[in-house]
Amino acid sequence: MNSDPDEAPAPPKGFRGSGRLLVSRPFRIIGPRVIPPLHRTINRLTGGRTLLDTPAQPMLMLTTRGARTGRLRDTPLGAVPLEGGRFLLVGSNFAREHHPAWTANLIANPDAEIVFRGKRTRVKARLLEGAERERRWQTAVTWFPVWTRYVTVTDREFRLFELEPVAS
Repeated sequence: MNSDPDEAPAPPKGFRGSGRLLVSRPFRIIGPRVIPPLHRTINRLTGGRTLLDTPAQPMLMLTTRGARTGRLRDTPLGAVPLEGGRFLLVGSNFAREHHPAWTANLIANPDAEIVFRGKRTRVKARLLEGAERERRWQTAVTWFPVWTRYVTVTDREFRLFELEPVAS
């Protein structure tokens, strides 16, 4: 692995979802209604050990506290692994017009929890902005190239977060 804490490991070769399918209007309408509930069910049935991901496109389960309700919310997300147990998360929301609720939750309550490949970790989220966001965006799209297509079908800038593990 890289010794520079700001460097991200390169994504491994492997299966990636079809960009053409993932950016299509039908998928962007149906996907949010089908994919997250499917991931939550698989996650629950496997005790947090499994999500529908690949080594080339990893996923994690993010638990946030609702910005308005205060309730705990679980959201399956594509995640970019960084050095030191950190992750990048992109608020793409299937390229829909509005930011996903989990991003507002993290802004209001940056203390969260993730489950990544069966390991539960408390994290602190930080919204990236400016030059740092641009640099990290390049890392994110190396792992999930579909995000470059998503930005062509929406006018909003996706929120980008870095999650850092916190001591128990």
